[in-house]
Amino acid sequence: MQLVIEVDDPRADDVRSLLGRHLGFAHDESPPEHVHALPPDRLTDAGVTFFSARRDGRVVGVGALKELDPTHGEVKSMHTSASARGQGVARAMLSHLLEIAARRGYERVSLETGGTDAFVPARSLYLSFGFAPCAPFGEYTSNEFSVCMTLELG
Repeated sequence: MQLVIEVDDPRADDVRSLLGRHLGFAHDESPPEHVHALPPDRLTDAGVTFFSARRDGRVVGVGALKELDPTHGEVKSMHTSASARGQGVARAMLSHLLEIAARRGYERVSLETGGTDAFVPARSLYLSFGFAPCAPFGEYTSNEFSVCMTLELG
C-alpha cells in the first residue's frame, strides 16, 4: 500500500470530508478567533498549493504550502485521518512540502499550530524536522492558543 502525495482539489468530496474533521478539531481546541485553519475554498487561493496523501485511492492525509513571499513559505492544513495516524503519513507529507519549498527557492518555511496539549503530537513532529519556536509572523499574534515555528532551509 504505497502512499501517493500529489496536488489535489480541496473541494473534492473525500478531501473536503477530511478537511472538515481538521477544522472541527481546530474549533474544538481553540476559540474561533485563534483558529487559523483554512476552509477548502481558501485552499484554492493564489499562492497556495494543496496536496493530498492517498493510499489505495483513499485520502489519508492533507497539507498545503502557502507562499508568503518569494523566499518564505508557510505550511498549512496538515492533517492525518484518525485511521492512518502513526503510519508515517504526516512525516511523509511534511517531507514533501519541504522538498517543494526547497525547489521553489524558499530560504525559510514557517507554520502556526495550536498551543494546547492536543497539538503536542504536531509540535513534536515539527521539532523533529528542525523547526524551532519563533515570534508570530504575518497576521498571527502571541497568545496561549498559537505556537509559531520556523525552519531555515539550505
